Amino acid sequence: MKEQFYQKLILALPQEQVITKERMENHTSLHIGGEADYFVTPGTIPELCAVVSLCKNENMPYYIIGNGSNLLVSDLGYRGLIIMLGERFGAVWAKDDNTITAQAGILLAKLANEAAGLGLTGLEFASGIPGTLGGAITMNAGAYDGEMKQCVTAVRVMDEDGNILILNNDELELGYRSSILQRKNYILVEADIKLANGDEQQIRQKMREFNTQRRDKQPLDKYSAGSTFKRPQGYYAGKLISDAGLRGYQVGGAAVSEKHCGFVINIDNATAKDFLAVIQDVSRIVDEKFGVRLEPEVKFLGNF
Repeated sequence: MKEQFYQKLILALPQEQVITKERMENHTSLHIGGEADYFVTPGTIPELCAVVSLCKNENMPYYIIGNGSNLLVSDLGYRGLIIMLGERFGAVWAKDDNTITAQAGILLAKLANEAAGLGLTGLEFASGIPGTLGGAITMNAGAYDGEMKQCVTAVRVMDEDGNILILNNDELELGYRSSILQRKNYILVEADIKLANGDEQQIRQKMREFNTQRRDKQPLDKYSAGSTFKRPQGYYAGKLISDAGLRGYQVGGAAVSEKHCGFVINIDNATAKDFLAVIQDVSRIVDEKFGVRLEPEVKFLGNF
Protein backbone atom coordinates (compact mmCIF):
# COMPACT_ATOMS: atom_id res chain seq x y z
CA MET A 1 0.00 0.00 0.00
CA LYS A 2 2.77 2.43 0.96
CA GLU A 3 4.77 1.59 -2.15
CA GLN A 4 1.69 2.15 -4.31
CA PHE A 5 1.09 5.55 -2.73
CA TYR A 6 4.75 6.51 -3.23
CA GLN A 7 4.56 5.57 -6.90
CA LYS A 8 1.49 7.77 -7.31
CA LEU A 9 3.28 10.63 -5.54
CA ILE A 10 6.22 10.56 -7.94
CA LEU A 11 3.78 10.71 -10.83
CA ALA A 12 2.34 13.91 -9.33
CA LEU A 13 5.71 15.49 -8.45
CA PRO A 14 9.34 15.23 -9.57
CA GLN A 15 10.94 12.42 -7.57
CA GLU A 16 13.44 14.76 -5.90
CA GLN A 17 10.49 16.59 -4.29
CA VAL A 18 9.22 13.43 -2.57
CA ILE A 19 10.88 12.01 0.56
CA THR A 20 9.86 9.09 2.76
CA LYS A 21 10.52 8.69 6.48
CA GLU A 22 11.62 12.31 6.87
CA ARG A 23 12.50 13.40 10.40
CA MET A 24 10.47 16.45 11.31
CA GLU A 25 13.11 17.72 13.71
CA ASN A 26 14.81 18.96 10.53
CA HIS A 27 11.82 21.14 9.65
CA THR A 28 10.75 22.78 12.92
CA SER A 29 12.31 25.68 14.78
CA LEU A 30 12.13 23.58 17.97
CA HIS A 31 14.29 20.87 16.34
CA ILE A 32 11.86 18.29 17.71
CA GLY A 33 9.83 15.65 15.88
CA GLY A 34 9.88 12.07 14.68
CA GLU A 35 9.46 10.69 11.17
CA ALA A 36 6.72 11.66 8.73
CA ASP A 37 5.75 8.83 6.41
CA TYR A 38 5.91 11.14 3.38
CA PHE A 39 7.27 14.65 2.88
CA VAL A 40 6.79 16.69 -0.30
CA THR A 41 7.79 20.16 -1.50
CA PRO A 42 5.49 21.27 -4.34
CA GLY A 43 6.61 24.29 -6.33
CA THR A 44 3.49 25.18 -8.30
CA ILE A 45 -0.25 25.41 -7.75
CA PRO A 46 -0.93 22.43 -10.09
CA GLU A 47 1.59 20.32 -8.13
CA LEU A 48 -0.05 21.29 -4.86
CA CYS A 49 -3.49 20.53 -6.26
CA ALA A 50 -2.31 17.14 -7.53
CA VAL A 51 -0.92 16.16 -4.13
CA VAL A 52 -4.02 17.28 -2.22
CA SER A 53 -6.29 15.45 -4.69
CA LEU A 54 -4.19 12.29 -4.38
CA CYS A 55 -4.39 12.39 -0.58
CA LYS A 56 -8.14 12.82 -0.73
CA ASN A 57 -8.58 9.96 -3.20
CA GLU A 58 -6.31 7.65 -1.18
CA ASN A 59 -7.63 8.70 2.26
CA MET A 60 -4.12 9.79 3.21
CA PRO A 61 -3.91 12.33 6.06
CA TYR A 62 -1.87 15.41 5.18
CA TYR A 63 -0.67 18.54 6.93
CA ILE A 64 0.66 21.82 5.54
CA ILE A 65 3.76 23.43 7.01
CA GLY A 66 5.85 26.45 6.14
CA ASN A 67 8.93 27.20 8.22
CA GLY A 68 7.77 25.00 11.12
CA SER A 69 8.22 27.92 13.51
CA ASN A 70 5.03 27.38 15.50
CA LEU A 71 4.86 23.59 15.51
CA LEU A 72 5.48 20.75 17.94
CA VAL A 73 5.63 17.37 16.20
CA SER A 74 5.23 14.19 18.21
CA ASP A 75 8.26 12.01 18.95
CA LEU A 76 6.30 9.31 17.12
CA GLY A 77 6.24 11.46 14.00
CA TYR A 78 3.27 11.80 11.66
CA ARG A 79 1.38 8.98 9.99
CA GLY A 80 0.62 10.70 6.75
CA LEU A 81 2.03 13.23 4.33
CA ILE A 82 3.63 16.58 5.13
CA ILE A 83 3.32 19.24 2.44
CA MET A 84 5.95 21.92 2.92
CA LEU A 85 5.31 25.20 1.17
CA GLY A 86 8.76 26.70 1.42
CA GLU A 87 11.43 28.11 -0.85
CA ARG A 88 10.07 26.38 -3.96
CA PHE A 89 6.75 28.10 -3.30
CA GLY A 90 8.13 31.52 -2.42
CA ALA A 91 7.93 33.80 -5.46
CA VAL A 92 7.12 37.51 -5.09
CA TRP A 93 5.94 40.14 -7.58
CA ALA A 94 5.57 43.91 -7.22
CA LYS A 95 2.62 45.73 -8.75
CA ASP A 96 2.15 49.40 -9.66
CA ASP A 97 -0.30 50.32 -6.89
CA ASN A 98 2.00 49.71 -3.89
CA THR A 99 0.82 46.10 -3.77
CA ILE A 100 3.12 43.11 -3.49
CA THR A 101 1.86 39.67 -4.48
CA ALA A 102 3.70 36.75 -2.91
CA GLN A 103 3.37 33.00 -2.65
CA ALA A 104 2.71 31.31 0.67
CA GLY A 105 6.20 29.89 1.13
CA ILE A 106 8.14 33.16 1.21
CA LEU A 107 9.73 33.95 4.56
CA LEU A 108 8.30 37.06 6.23
CA ALA A 109 11.81 38.46 6.74
CA LYS A 110 12.49 38.16 3.01
CA LEU A 111 9.13 39.70 2.13
CA ALA A 112 9.72 42.64 4.48
CA ASN A 113 13.16 43.13 2.95
CA GLU A 114 11.67 43.09 -0.57
CA ALA A 115 9.15 45.72 0.50
CA ALA A 116 11.86 47.90 2.01
CA GLY A 117 13.86 47.71 -1.21
CA LEU A 118 10.81 49.04 -3.07
CA GLY A 119 10.43 51.91 -0.59
CA LEU A 120 7.18 50.46 0.78
CA THR A 121 6.31 50.74 4.46
CA GLY A 122 3.90 48.69 6.55
CA LEU A 123 5.65 45.35 6.94
CA GLU A 124 8.42 46.41 9.30
CA PHE A 125 6.71 44.64 12.23
CA ALA A 126 7.02 41.32 10.38
CA SER A 127 10.73 41.49 9.61
CA GLY A 128 11.72 39.45 12.66
CA ILE A 129 8.87 36.93 12.70
CA PRO A 130 10.47 33.58 11.78
CA GLY A 131 7.66 32.18 9.67
CA THR A 132 6.31 32.12 6.15
CA LEU A 133 3.58 34.27 4.66
CA GLY A 134 1.16 31.33 4.60
CA GLY A 135 1.47 30.68 8.30
CA ALA A 136 1.47 34.38 9.13
CA ILE A 137 -1.87 35.02 7.43
CA THR A 138 -3.42 31.78 8.67
CA MET A 139 -2.54 32.80 12.24
CA ASN A 140 -2.82 36.57 11.66
CA ALA A 141 0.70 36.96 13.01
CA GLY A 142 1.61 40.23 14.62
CA ALA A 143 4.23 42.10 16.61
CA TYR A 144 4.93 45.65 17.77
CA ASP A 145 1.33 46.82 17.23
CA GLY A 146 1.30 45.48 13.67
CA GLU A 147 -0.55 42.45 12.30
CA MET A 148 -1.18 40.86 8.93
CA LYS A 149 -4.80 42.03 9.00
CA GLN A 150 -3.58 45.60 8.46
CA CYS A 151 -1.91 44.96 5.11
CA VAL A 152 -3.51 41.92 3.42
CA THR A 153 -6.09 42.94 0.81
CA ALA A 154 -6.84 39.60 -0.86
CA VAL A 155 -5.65 35.99 -0.93
CA ARG A 156 -5.90 32.95 -3.15
CA VAL A 157 -6.60 29.76 -1.21
CA MET A 158 -7.12 26.12 -2.08
CA ASP A 159 -10.01 24.26 -0.49
CA GLU A 160 -10.06 20.56 0.39
CA ASP A 161 -11.43 19.73 -3.06
CA GLY A 162 -8.57 21.48 -4.86
CA ASN A 163 -10.60 24.53 -5.89
CA ILE A 164 -8.90 27.95 -5.89
CA LEU A 165 -10.94 30.62 -4.09
CA ILE A 166 -10.31 34.36 -3.78
CA LEU A 167 -11.04 35.95 -0.41
CA ASN A 168 -10.83 39.63 0.48
CA ASN A 169 -9.68 41.00 3.82
CA ASP A 170 -13.14 40.92 5.42
CA GLU A 171 -13.78 37.37 4.24
CA LEU A 172 -10.57 36.21 5.91
CA GLU A 173 -12.12 36.95 9.34
CA LEU A 174 -8.70 37.77 10.78
CA GLY A 175 -8.65 37.92 14.57
CA TYR A 176 -6.16 37.29 17.36
CA ARG A 177 -4.13 34.32 16.06
CA SER A 178 -7.12 33.17 14.03
CA SER A 179 -8.66 33.26 10.56
CA ILE A 180 -11.21 31.49 8.42
CA LEU A 181 -8.33 29.54 6.87
CA GLN A 182 -7.98 27.54 10.08
CA ARG A 183 -11.69 26.89 10.44
CA LYS A 184 -12.20 25.83 6.80
CA ASN A 185 -8.86 24.03 6.34
CA TYR A 186 -8.01 26.31 3.44
CA ILE A 187 -4.43 26.31 2.14
CA LEU A 188 -3.10 29.78 1.42
CA VAL A 189 -1.49 29.91 -2.03
CA GLU A 190 -0.85 33.61 -2.73
CA ALA A 191 -1.60 36.93 -1.08
CA ASP A 192 -1.78 40.58 -2.07
CA ILE A 193 -0.11 42.91 0.42
CA LYS A 194 -1.01 46.61 0.18
CA LEU A 195 1.61 48.98 1.58
CA ALA A 196 2.38 52.71 1.58
CA ASN A 197 5.21 54.77 0.11
CA GLY A 198 8.08 55.41 2.47
CA ASP A 199 11.76 56.16 2.68
CA GLU A 200 13.90 53.02 2.38
CA GLN A 201 16.47 54.16 4.92
CA GLN A 202 13.79 54.98 7.50
CA ILE A 203 12.04 51.68 6.84
CA ARG A 204 15.25 49.71 7.33
CA GLN A 205 16.08 51.68 10.47
CA LYS A 206 12.67 50.81 11.93
CA MET A 207 13.26 47.14 11.07
CA ARG A 208 16.64 47.24 12.83
CA GLU A 209 15.05 48.80 15.92
CA PHE A 210 12.34 46.15 16.09
CA ASN A 211 14.86 43.36 15.63
CA THR A 212 17.13 44.80 18.32
CA GLN A 213 14.18 44.87 20.72
CA ARG A 214 13.40 41.29 19.83
CA ARG A 215 16.98 40.15 20.44
CA ASP A 216 17.11 42.01 23.78
CA LYS A 217 13.86 40.52 25.10
CA GLN A 218 13.54 37.07 23.52
CA PRO A 219 15.74 33.93 23.73
CA LEU A 220 16.62 33.96 20.04
CA ASP A 221 19.81 32.00 20.74
CA LYS A 222 17.74 28.96 21.77
CA TYR A 223 15.47 26.64 19.82
CA SER A 224 11.85 27.66 20.35
CA ALA A 225 8.49 27.91 18.63
CA GLY A 226 8.11 31.59 19.45
CA SER A 227 5.58 32.60 22.08
CA THR A 228 4.37 29.34 23.56
CA PHE A 229 1.07 30.63 24.94
CA LYS A 230 -1.62 32.93 23.60
CA ARG A 231 -2.08 36.21 25.43
CA PRO A 232 -4.90 35.77 27.96
CA GLN A 233 -7.37 38.63 28.00
CA GLY A 234 -6.25 41.26 30.48
CA TYR A 235 -2.92 39.58 31.24
CA TYR A 236 0.50 38.78 29.82
CA ALA A 237 1.40 35.10 29.74
CA GLY A 238 5.08 35.72 30.47
CA LYS A 239 4.34 37.76 33.60
CA LEU A 240 1.88 35.20 34.93
CA ILE A 241 4.44 32.44 34.44
CA SER A 242 7.16 34.50 36.13
CA ASP A 243 4.89 35.48 39.03
CA ALA A 244 4.05 31.78 39.49
CA GLY A 245 7.74 31.14 40.15
CA LEU A 246 8.23 29.13 36.99
CA ARG A 247 11.14 31.03 35.43
CA GLY A 248 13.60 28.33 34.34
CA TYR A 249 11.17 25.49 35.14
CA GLN A 250 12.48 22.39 33.36
CA VAL A 251 11.37 18.91 32.36
CA GLY A 252 14.02 16.86 30.57
CA GLY A 253 15.53 19.05 27.87
CA ALA A 254 12.68 21.58 27.74
CA ALA A 255 12.49 24.64 29.96
CA VAL A 256 10.77 27.95 30.51
CA SER A 257 13.17 30.60 29.27
CA GLU A 258 14.80 32.66 32.00
CA LYS A 259 15.09 35.56 29.56
CA HIS A 260 11.38 35.61 28.62
CA CYS A 261 8.96 33.36 30.51
CA GLY A 262 6.51 33.34 27.61
CA PHE A 263 8.89 31.03 25.73
CA VAL A 264 9.45 27.34 26.33
CA ILE A 265 12.80 26.42 24.81
CA ASN A 266 14.72 23.33 23.77
CA ILE A 267 17.90 23.54 25.82
CA ASP A 268 19.21 19.97 25.71
CA ASN A 269 17.86 17.64 23.03
CA ALA A 270 14.31 17.98 24.33
CA THR A 271 11.66 15.51 23.25
CA ALA A 272 8.11 16.45 22.34
CA LYS A 273 7.09 14.69 25.56
CA ASP A 274 9.37 17.02 27.56
CA PHE A 275 8.02 20.08 25.82
CA LEU A 276 4.39 19.06 26.31
CA ALA A 277 5.01 18.32 29.99
CA VAL A 278 6.34 21.85 30.55
CA ILE A 279 3.33 23.35 28.76
CA GLN A 280 0.88 21.28 30.81
CA ASP A 281 2.63 21.95 34.11
CA VAL A 282 2.89 25.69 33.49
CA SER A 283 -0.75 25.93 32.44
CA ARG A 284 -1.92 23.97 35.49
CA ILE A 285 0.20 25.89 38.03
CA VAL A 286 -0.73 29.33 36.65
CA ASP A 287 -4.40 28.31 36.76
CA GLU A 288 -4.06 27.12 40.36
CA LYS A 289 -2.34 30.33 41.46
CA PHE A 290 -4.20 32.98 39.48
CA GLY A 291 -7.32 31.35 38.02
CA VAL A 292 -6.13 32.04 34.48
CA ARG A 293 -5.89 29.14 32.03
CA LEU A 294 -3.09 29.59 29.51
CA GLU A 295 -3.87 28.29 26.04
CA PRO A 296 -0.97 27.09 23.87
CA GLU A 297 -0.22 29.10 20.76
CA VAL A 298 1.97 26.28 19.49
CA LYS A 299 0.28 23.78 17.15
CA PHE A 300 0.56 20.06 17.94
CA LEU A 301 0.96 17.44 15.23
CA GLY A 302 0.82 13.67 15.66
CA ASN A 303 -0.01 11.44 18.62
CA PHE A 304 1.16 12.51 22.07
